[in-house]
Amino acid sequence: MFVPGRASRSTQLGKIKVAIIGVGNCASSLVQGIHKYVEVPDDDPIPGVMHNRVGEYRIEDIEVVAAFDVDRNKVGKDLSEAIFTEPNNTIKFSDVPYLGVPVERGMTHDGIGRYLSDVVIKSPHSTADISGILRDREVDVVINYLPVGSEMATKWYVEQILDARCAMINCIPVFIAREEYWRNRFEERGVPIIGDDIKSQVGATIVHRVLTRLMENRGAEIDNTYQLNFGGNTDFLNMLERERLISKKISKTGSVTSQMQEEPDADTIHIGPSDHVPWLQDRKWCYIHIDGKVFGGAPVKIEVKLEVWDSPNSAGVVVDAIRCAKLALDRGQGGAVYAPSAYFMKSPPVQYSDSEAHDMVEAFIAEPAVASVQVKHGDGEE
Repeated sequence: MFVPGRASRSTQLGKIKVAIIGVGNCASSLVQGIHKYVEVPDDDPIPGVMHNRVGEYRIEDIEVVAAFDVDRNKVGKDLSEAIFTEPNNTIKFSDVPYLGVPVERGMTHDGIGRYLSDVVIKSPHSTADISGILRDREVDVVINYLPVGSEMATKWYVEQILDARCAMINCIPVFIAREEYWRNRFEERGVPIIGDDIKSQVGATIVHRVLTRLMENRGAEIDNTYQLNFGGNTDFLNMLERERLISKKISKTGSVTSQMQEEPDADTIHIGPSDHVPWLQDRKWCYIHIDGKVFGGAPVKIEVKLEVWDSPNSAGVVVDAIRCAKLALDRGQGGAVYAPSAYFMKSPPVQYSDSEAHDMVEAFIAEPAVASVQVKHGDGEE
């Protein structure tokens, strides 16, 4: 759906104006990366970067112009300072200059869980005019980095984003892009959404998906599998509250089972966080186990341990998602953007294999004509 005049809010080619909801470890890694990868050559392979250029956009074209949080330790500080403020504990890999972007007071709703309430103390400031700030600063793309389980808060922010007519990247497992109601709302407003629940570059879910697809493609049978994750950041602390894990478990489990020919019995698969280990900081340790059968019913077992810094691992994907969202804006596309959602997200509107999704994203970047990818199967079949 094309909305006349939408692209005029910022020049089609140039800076991509971004707003961040939730100034945690993920925001820290993203902002650091924007300042680390400056003047990256178009054709040189850079460790950790999937695309040096997406369309006409480089990583350095991303400009964060607004940020929202509720933590009294962060609200009012310049973003360059807030990203290194406790309880943030991710790795510092780049200096960030003073940005002149103060962290504004966001909306709390259900954003602070029981275990976070002792760590994150709410700012006494009143909630800022979110939609007004997005309009005044001509924001192109809004990134949702709220804590897992922030269902009400996410939907409140979605209304602000729709009101301001910005694109959205939903990095958390509150289902927006995959739900027909919200997809229609974005289409009606003529703005794109990429979601839901960001995949890491080389994370637990992507590794588990690849191993599952390998077993399927080689004719092996999977009997049982689990994925257990634990880490030391506030996300894992928040997920000790099991009630907030429902959508996360659905998202991670569905991402893996989507690579299987047949839906497995619920008792044969377990995927989810297991504990919070403070001294790990923003590191995540993942254990994957697969029991299966090969020719003649002979048993096969796969054991994998993965260690990563959690937030930089996803920030590399977000820099591509931002630029794809801007391409969709430039093309006047509203609603869910299927190809980037399938490649970048655990719970997109439609699941594809990772190789299919990769090819779809490359086609999306190269050819404006494929901006509207039709749904092949799954929820909301078209």
